Amino acid sequence: MGWVRLNECVLVADDDTNITDVCRRYLEREGYLVVTAKDGLEAIELWRSQTPSLIVLDLMMPHKNGWEVCNEIRQTEDVPIVMLTARGEEQDRLMGLTMGADDYLTKPFSPRELVLRVKAILRRMRIAQASPVTTSEYTINYEGLTIDFTKREVHISGQVIELTVTEFEMLYLLASHPGQVFSRNQMLSKIWDFSYEGDTTTVTVHVRRLREKIEENPSDPKYIKTVWGIGYKFAGGSS
Repeated sequence: MGWVRLNECVLVADDDTNITDVCRRYLEREGYLVVTAKDGLEAIELWRSQTPSLIVLDLMMPHKNGWEVCNEIRQTEDVPIVMLTARGEEQDRLMGLTMGADDYLTKPFSPRELVLRVKAILRRMRIAQASPVTTSEYTINYEGLTIDFTKREVHISGQVIELTVTEFEMLYLLASHPGQVFSRNQMLSKIWDFSYEGDTTTVTVHVRRLREKIEENPSDPKYIKTVWGIGYKFAGGSS
């Protein structure tokens, strides 16, 4: 086993013990603490008792499915969630992302790819939490929207808006480059932090969720603009 990553516990929830055993071996080899659950109820119990840094969550589990588990967790916490979905089940994948998952893998998947996804997400969290810069250097204000990178907080007209890790990273990427157009592939590369082989629907769904949280009228967004045929940009700069 590699070094232990302090306070970085990964919860893997899947009713297939072969999958949880393989995931455990590969993640422990990278130094993560790993706990496993065989159904949705056990996943909720371990989430509450172990406070994992990240959750790998299968959609199809007994007692509580992945959607129900994700929804319950998202009521109170923005812990990163990687969904496991059946190959070809695009509707399941979209629903998982819409409910607040940060990423997804389709079965069968490479355990090495899972490790890459986990490392990328947790690396972003460590960098953000360890940032020594002052708040003023990392605060963005634009027409009622305030993004504080140091505190990882977003306010709309003074009201705190709860975002997932990925939603926050996406908003900060766009807002810190006002007017610059990012293609969906560029956003996949920059936000997911490695060579990502997923489809760009992931970006589209996250932008939709983000708009629902920060825009007064998501169908006519004030902050995140669509550049048709290319991608997205943040208002407030030249195109």
